[in-house]
Amino acid sequence: MKIIYMGTPQFAVPPLRALRHAGHDIIAVVTRTDKPAGRGKVLTPPPVKTAALDLGVPVQQPKRVRAPESVAAIQALAPDVIVVAAYGQILPKELLKIPKHGCINIHASLLPAYRGAAPVNWAIINGEPETGVTIMQMDEGMDTGAMLLREAVAIGPRDTTGSMLEKLSALGSRMIVGALAGLADGTLTPVPQDHGKATLAPLLTKEDGRIDWNRPAAEIHNRVRGLFPWPGAYTHLDGKLVKVLESDAVEGGGEPGELIEGPHGTLQVGAGEGLLRVVTLQPEGKKPMTAAEFLRGHRGAVGKKFNDVKGEG
Repeated sequence: MKIIYMGTPQFAVPPLRALRHAGHDIIAVVTRTDKPAGRGKVLTPPPVKTAALDLGVPVQQPKRVRAPESVAAIQALAPDVIVVAAYGQILPKELLKIPKHGCINIHASLLPAYRGAAPVNWAIINGEPETGVTIMQMDEGMDTGAMLLREAVAIGPRDTTGSMLEKLSALGSRMIVGALAGLADGTLTPVPQDHGKATLAPLLTKEDGRIDWNRPAAEIHNRVRGLFPWPGAYTHLDGKLVKVLESDAVEGGGEPGELIEGPHGTLQVGAGEGLLRVVTLQPEGKKPMTAAEFLRGHRGAVGKKFNDVKGEG
């Protein structure tokens, strides 16, 4: 098939390569514009752009894909299908109608659950035992189109959004190749979603990373996992930001936010229920460190409290 591929982050790179490896003609890649990144705010291309250039595929980076000139540029290429994976903008009706096989989305959830921009994050934050990938036909709604393929993957107790995105990207790569083969030979039957069972996975902000130590430790642990690597779970100690990178929920008790030295030099923190064992963390201006390294460098920290608001005593 003649494919226009639309995607932006690393999640969308393996499916692009899989489609090329399967022999499809990737006539163009549409991705977001380059953005400043890192401390130096260096203008950095999206991972999909880098991958497309490596494959020798032409790249388009419209600021607004719904702009008439953007739609016209895509229409002029006359694709058989448009494949979308975490592109980051809603496609207009005019664009959805262009390919004869429509626009097909690789969505990282078991639809109709977790429609929206951050499905993997919210599945982990909410303590789900599994998530998955749905290959779906796109319509004008937010992930509301009919489903073509759907496959589940277990979420392990140590999985983070980062680790699950790798698994789901690999799964989506295999599934999209199968879905296009099914579309070509007419063996796929679209299945409408049950809209009554829909749940949402809205875009995350940095504020979502603020830890509320009054919540149960198990909930805080899921939030740490679900927000890694971005936006990250954080708190404050003596008015300075501390990122919690890796944790466990364990039995015990303490005042919410209270730093407790546990067995074998471990760091535990009181919560609304149970204790959060902090495995790795990153104080403001420092590199990530183990809890033992943190305790050695902050000998007066035990007995103090992490605060969910900067400067709060």
